[in-house]
Amino acid sequence: MSFSKLTRAALAVALFASVPTAGSAALWVGVGVTIAPPAIPVYVQPPCPVANYIWEPGYWAWGPGGYYWVPGTWVAVPAVGLYWTPGYWGWNAGAYYWYPGYWGPTVGFYGGINYGFGYFGAGYVGGGWYGSVFRYNTAVTNVNTTVIHNVYVNKTVINNNNIHTSYNGGHGGIQARPTSGQIAARQSGMKMTAEQQSHEKIAGQDHNHLATVNHGTPHTTAVSHPYSTANRPPHFTPVTSSDRAAAQHYVAPAHPAAPQGGHPPM
Repeated sequence: MSFSKLTRAALAVALFASVPTAGSAALWVGVGVTIAPPAIPVYVQPPCPVANYIWEPGYWAWGPGGYYWVPGTWVAVPAVGLYWTPGYWGWNAGAYYWYPGYWGPTVGFYGGINYGFGYFGAGYVGGGWYGSVFRYNTAVTNVNTTVIHNVYVNKTVINNNNIHTSYNGGHGGIQARPTSGQIAARQSGMKMTAEQQSHEKIAGQDHNHLATVNHGTPHTTAVSHPYSTANRPPHFTPVTSSDRAAAQHYVAPAHPAAPQGGHPPM
């Protein structure tokens, strides 16, 4: 498949990304990609390093070298009481579009994707705010209780769903749909912090994070602290022109079975 067919300009980006107020999360972002992202890999969550940090699950992003893995990581919240709603890939108008994650007072719609660690497809059961303190549910969240004491155990929320499909809609995608309230929450949500943006950017600059290189099974799946200029990926190797050329011939690995059919997500 040629690179010209692999991506197409997302004209809707200009419409949706410019409407919300400053600091809000765009509804769509980037380009439409005609090849589905790889499945979400199964990995171990590192223990929470600092109290009141929130888990941002790993995800596949798109860059000049094609799909690349952004490791899951613990991030500082922009304000007490906010939760992170992960981004997701959704099938729309003949291509996969990225719906970016955002911060808000509740966890909204993230495509029904099972990101694990409390993000099992709907809502979040890995913990919650109690006043100015975040309490972690150690039944689904890895916390060093000798360092962080605000914990509880609720095993009833454990979800054994083993489907790790990474996109919503289309053939083989998850068929969850957002409510009108969840659509409004996404439009008014706060976009990712500078720390999160740096983490995503640097992951995309590393050859080893590319799906064309790791074939959907990245070596570094999660990290305790976000990537930064002072904390780059282990064995960091810059993306080259050859990597970008390889994206033209990329074919995504087969996904686990998931419901078929359905309509494009909102």
